Amino acid sequence: MTYSEGVTHAPSPPLLQNRLDVHDRKQFELKLEYQPSGADDETRYLVETYIFLPASLNIDAETYPRAAFYADIHNYVRFKTPVMGLEELASSDDSPLARLEAGLRTGLASEPELVYQAKLLSCIFRGGLRRFSNEVDARCGGAWPAESGEARLETRALAVQEGVRRVLGRFRAWARAASAYRLQEKTRASIRLVDEYMSLTVEQFFRKSVADMDALPRSGVYIELRKELMDEVLREERYRKENGLRSVLSPTGDNEEYMHRFGFLKKFCMNILFLSARKNQKRQGWEEVLFALAAGVAMAFATAVALWAQVRFTQVSLNFFLIMVVGYMMKDRIKEGLRRILSHVASRHLYDRTARIVDPVTGRCLGTCEEKVDYGRAVVVPEEVESLRSHDDFITVSQGELAETVLRYQKQVVLDAELLPRTGPGPGGITDIIRLNVERFLRDMDEPEYALEYVDLEDFSVGRVRGAKSYQVDMAFRFIVQEAGKERVSLRLVRLVMDRNGIKRMQRLGPEPAPHPEAFRSVA
Repeated sequence: MTYSEGVTHAPSPPLLQNRLDVHDRKQFELKLEYQPSGADDETRYLVETYIFLPASLNIDAETYPRAAFYADIHNYVRFKTPVMGLEELASSDDSPLARLEAGLRTGLASEPELVYQAKLLSCIFRGGLRRFSNEVDARCGGAWPAESGEARLETRALAVQEGVRRVLGRFRAWARAASAYRLQEKTRASIRLVDEYMSLTVEQFFRKSVADMDALPRSGVYIELRKELMDEVLREERYRKENGLRSVLSPTGDNEEYMHRFGFLKKFCMNILFLSARKNQKRQGWEEVLFALAAGVAMAFATAVALWAQVRFTQVSLNFFLIMVVGYMMKDRIKEGLRRILSHVASRHLYDRTARIVDPVTGRCLGTCEEKVDYGRAVVVPEEVESLRSHDDFITVSQGELAETVLRYQKQVVLDAELLPRTGPGPGGITDIIRLNVERFLRDMDEPEYALEYVDLEDFSVGRVRGAKSYQVDMAFRFIVQEAGKERVSLRLVRLVMDRNGIKRMQRLGPEPAPHPEAFRSVA
């Protein structure tokens, strides 16, 4: 059974959504959400990333070969978490919670199915709390009108608290009932871990919501909301202590055990959504064919020279010997020259890596993923991407006048909408998380701090002030979606400000531009 059977929800989201962010000091993260509409059997997604690097960083095809680049790319592909509200989780007959109760009541569900539904419940539960946390953050950031924000936030918080209590209460009652059956110890342990993860999820998002409320007044309804949310956090903390669980925050310790358990539980519960990418060497096969063709042409030349020499000279003569040696030398050079030419052609038209996206539960191939990276002069930057960067004099003069290295990373994903699990009226979606480790970019950077001489204007004394040395790396993205004979193009541009220690910050250079008329065009 796939994760989304019977789940119904909100209106159809866009075909492709993207989020750009800094994961940590050494990693940049691109999160993509592919959502075919079902209007066509196949939906094609092409993501082009253009990385503009100062020449002083010494990045090119020799110092940063393809194998090293792909080693710095970490990719995670998974199903999108089904969207269900906490009230729907507790009331719908199609929710994982209802399936767990029905499976125990009828005895028809296998133990792996019970564990699967329990994990799915925790994932949907987490999604509901994350949406609430984002709403609180939006309210505290002024995204809601001030006159309606207070009442709206109070109503929403009360509904979420009630939903949390109902879902956890029913799940824990089910878990106690399940313990009376002869389940394998692994199944019992899995249920306990899911329970612990859901408890920690309540703590994580309620604590974050209270922290975000620090910007709100400390009076009236807001102080009561903080108190109620923290009461839920403390209630879950007591529950974990009573059950002998070590995932409890310590105000004075380093909380190593807490962090380890939280990380493990998140991976354990969410692994049902992750897909496997089975790689194959499609390009290598085509290259071998092209190299064989190069060898055949070289051999044909050598054979023609040998036949001509045999007719023109006797085989025991010095002239025949010299012609055969020269012919072999030319054959070797022709072969190597053709190999280089055909390898260049292959690199321009073939992808470096190809993988099949496979659902580990059903074993079905849901689509394909192809990747490619190009360097320097092999990269042709589209005019629409160049125009994104023309917003200041520095960028204007650096294009063509100052040395700059351009890397292009392309990723093409083709999804079969018919094989994706259904989420209501349309097919389910895929989340693709790409993390690029930028540590190689830092190797040739200068020291991050300097001491600059400074003259005081009053007494003309000479002192020193701190000067921070940083490098700016622009990353432009072009997202192309092809479905039902139509193509949609969108662009994004961000700038990473880095020093030798890693990424200092990310700047979003203007909002994503609205798609212009030519961005929607027929590709039939």
